[in-house]
Formats: sequence, C-alpha cells, structure tokens
Amino acid sequence: MSAALSVRAVSKQFGELQALRDVSFDVVAGELVAVIGPNGAGKTTLLSIVAGVQPPSSGTVSRGPAEVGWAPQQPALYTRLSVAENLELFAHLEKVEDPRAAVERMLEQTGLRGRAAERVGRLSGGNRQRVNVALGLIGDPPVLALDEPSASLDPAQRERLWVFIAGLARAGRAIVFSTHNVAEAQRYAGRVIVLADGRMLFDDTPAALLREAGEPDSGDLERALVKFLEDRASSPEAGAR
Repeated sequence: MSAALSVRAVSKQFGELQALRDVSFDVVAGELVAVIGPNGAGKTTLLSIVAGVQPPSSGTVSRGPAEVGWAPQQPALYTRLSVAENLELFAHLEKVEDPRAAVERMLEQTGLRGRAAERVGRLSGGNRQRVNVALGLIGDPPVLALDEPSASLDPAQRERLWVFIAGLARAGRAIVFSTHNVAEAQRYAGRVIVLADGRMLFDDTPAALLREAGEPDSGDLERALVKFLEDRASSPEAGAR
C-alpha cells in the first residue's frame, strides 16, 4: 500500500540543541500512528514539521502544509465567535473554494451541528478540542497531525474524542498523534513511534513494543515503554527498530 505520508531523515536543530536526528517513517491512509516518549523527546517538534508549521533543518516531508491538517495542543480558537464562525474564518484563511460548504461538511462530520451557533468559550473542553480538530480538517487534508489531542480532558471527554478520531481513520484519513497517555496509544494506535532525545528508537505495533520489553500481549504499554527506554539507555549502541 502506498504511503499517504513519508518522512525521510528529518532533523531539527535550534542553535546547539539537536531536537530531532534523522527521523524517517511512513503512514498509510486509514492508519493511526502514535508518537510517544519522555518530555523533551522531540514529539511536538516532529509533528509541527510534518504539519509544515516549521521547516526541518534537513530531510523531507512528502506532504506540503496544505495537505496536512494541524491540531496543536493549545487550540487556536476565537472564544467569542461561534463554532460555525470559527470554522468559516479558518476556511477563508485556508482559501477553501467553498467555505460555507466546508463548514457544513465539518459540522456534520464532527457531530457539532447542534453546537454550531454556540460561542466556543462556552463549550466543554471536549467539544473545544473537537472544534480544534475540525479546524485542522477544514481543508479536507489527507493527513492529520494531532499534538496531545486529549490533554486536560476528563475520561468521558477523552472517550468521545477518540471515538471521533478513530472514525476519521476508518474513513481513510492518515493520522499521526503524540500523547503522554501511553494507554491511549495501546488502545487506539496501530503503530507506535518511540522518540527519546530526538532519536527514533522504535517503530512497530504496540504488541511488538510489549514483546521487546518482555511484557505479555495483555501487558501494560507504559511499563513496557519505561523498561524499553531503560534498556536502551544502558545499551546506547542499539539501533532503532
């Protein structure tokens, strides 16, 4: 199956800080890929480069910014505008050919039609995050990059958001997301990419990461991640999978 997104040898340097080092991976249509790792691993930097928010220092991303929807951790929403007004504004900013039709499509896809006239500032955290994702989708991109999409949501809000995101993947969207909630990666992602110190150490299924750390298939992926990172720290010559 051909890749919807190809990232090749992407590196990023900020002064003397090497934030990313030669990261490469592919994502196919309909795939949910989680990027996990400790704080400062380079997760947000990687996703922002994939989305075209900032350029890599070296390497390539196969999609241009107009082809990747971007939903940052901090929603860029206008709280005094309604849901529909936010969507229409971003549709104009994205130079969508028919902004009103795009708004109608997103209200339908996100299940927010009943909230269309409500001011964003009055929405629950879960609904605000759904609007944030909808803004990333307004131009109908084939790829969606989500940075910590469920951060600060309660369990019920997280569940509703992930039902929505999983539906987008089933409809054929290629989705890359970062998360500190490793249980989310275990539950929803078909693949996990492990970053640490800007290096990609692992790219395979959650089950494969469990096996790598000596955990059973029904084991705890967070515990497996900690064990995996500890083992790699003690064997720095080990290459990425």
